[in-house]
Amino acid sequence: MVSLVFVICVLASLAITPLVKKMAIAIGAVDKPNYRKVHEKVMPRMGGLAIFISFMIGLLLLKPQSPFNLAIVIGGVIIIITGVLDDRFELSAKAKLGGQLLAALVVVLYGGVKMEFITLPFGGEMEFGFLSVPLTILWIVGITNAINLIDGLDGLAAGVSSIALVTISLMAFMKGDVYVMSMALLVLGSTLGFLRYNFHPAKIFMGDTGALFLGYIIAVLSLLGFKNITVISLIIPIIILGVPISDTFFAIVRRKVNKQPLSAPDKSHLHHCLLRMGYTHRQTVIIIYALASMFGLAAVIFSMATIWGAFIMVAVLAVAIELFVESIGLVHANYKPLLNFMRVRIKRN
Repeated sequence: MVSLVFVICVLASLAITPLVKKMAIAIGAVDKPNYRKVHEKVMPRMGGLAIFISFMIGLLLLKPQSPFNLAIVIGGVIIIITGVLDDRFELSAKAKLGGQLLAALVVVLYGGVKMEFITLPFGGEMEFGFLSVPLTILWIVGITNAINLIDGLDGLAAGVSSIALVTISLMAFMKGDVYVMSMALLVLGSTLGFLRYNFHPAKIFMGDTGALFLGYIIAVLSLLGFKNITVISLIIPIIILGVPISDTFFAIVRRKVNKQPLSAPDKSHLHHCLLRMGYTHRQTVIIIYALASMFGLAAVIFSMATIWGAFIMVAVLAVAIELFVESIGLVHANYKPLLNFMRVRIKRN
């Protein structure tokens, strides 16, 4: 049944996206070129509405049994409304954050989705207590914005989100979590159908409507799949979302180093750096897809590793990320502490 509804979600998204495109143009929900953007012509946005409608069709057909359904849908509607308003009227950063916080509060306070404790690797538990609510809200809002930040090239956010959803559904299947697997597959099918129109050269952008919704639903599903477990397992969703989380983290570092406000826009995100290195639009997207796939595979391997194996793997991943960041100038051109250290060591030897 799940596989059939997955196909229906793909077909629904394929059919609905052109209609959403026409509506976006009619109401003026379009993205105009500027110095920060790669595209050179006015493009309809708000394509995420097609993803959400297709997902809801799948949800109504599949009817998965879970106490979380209503809260997830209400939160999703709030996110979609926020995204649609932003795609049409360009909301302020505070207004967008307000919508995200409201959606997260619904999921946490009404739906009961929160990280309450983690089991420590060498015995015992760490109770989050009163911090469980703010920590969970921070996770949902953080991942929502991380997906939004990488939405800078045709098909980029949709593709990276799809890879994350494949990984989440696979790991949910391995754990026997039918609900999380089913929900991830419904969103995946809806996103893949939309990607047909969004991959380079795109005919429509997902806009904040899509980026915020995908970030929100991925954040919630990863919480449902990996909450109240070990410290090691808690790292799994972070690895799965390695690309958007890394890009967001180093964007914060970059703005701190350059003494800019955290909300300051720039053209130094991962995709911008790869484009400056000479890669084409399509090549840049495929490279980032490959990186996201590597993180997804690493997450699956990580889940089967021993405690010490997991620690070693995290250390190797951290070093690999740092080397990649320095090599492409993600913070700035002169930020190369690890590469410089390695050069000094090689010269001495």
